[in-house]
Amino acid sequence: MAKKVAIVEDEAELASLIEYNLNRSAFQTRIFNGGEATFQDLENWQPDLIVLDVMLPGQDGFELCRRIRRAGKLMRTPVIFLTARSDEVDRVLGLEIGGDDYITKPFSPRELVARIKAHLRRGETQAEPRQTQAVIGPFRIDMAARRVFQTKTGTEQEVELTSTEFKLLEFFLSHPGHAWSRDQLLREVWGEQHFITPRTVDVHIRRLREQIETRPDEPGFLVTVRGFGYRFEVQ
Repeated sequence: MAKKVAIVEDEAELASLIEYNLNRSAFQTRIFNGGEATFQDLENWQPDLIVLDVMLPGQDGFELCRRIRRAGKLMRTPVIFLTARSDEVDRVLGLEIGGDDYITKPFSPRELVARIKAHLRRGETQAEPRQTQAVIGPFRIDMAARRVFQTKTGTEQEVELTSTEFKLLEFFLSHPGHAWSRDQLLREVWGEQHFITPRTVDVHIRRLREQIETRPDEPGFLVTVRGFGYRFEVQ
């Protein structure tokens, strides 16, 4: 079955260009104009990936992404931001609020399609785990359901993660005690997405710490290896 890609873009000409190139690559597409009904329409359609413009009528794409990450149906759906904003602060903000990727205008349609395919391939790989569940320290990971649970003060609670955050935490839980450089994490977690920068790793590490650490500024699990990268410690 063709993968479904939502195009949230209010510029009709650009939306049509994206749709044309995605249809040529055998994706099922639907265009949303970014109005007030967009969020509900996305929930109803249940896309496999969302291409989201930042500048939208009535609400910006950042706010819509925040709503997507708070929603059970769309919480783990990959989001690729598409915007004319090229400042690093905007790229970092997009990643911090739950975006999985960020591409600036003007852009190559071929590159956009390549990024979409890369994100969806990662999802397919994650959907076929070799092992169903594993318990590492206070964490229990269900690879088939793509869910992570953490025991805090005797109570198990689910850790709400985006698709990329889940993949990153899954990798760390599979290699406890091993130090990884940013470049190694890019290769192991993001794979062929060579356009992702080391800065992206830092942003996702920070988001993970906010989810699993009692004191994110003094992490006990996801620790920094000074001058090298990161290591996941499990007591």
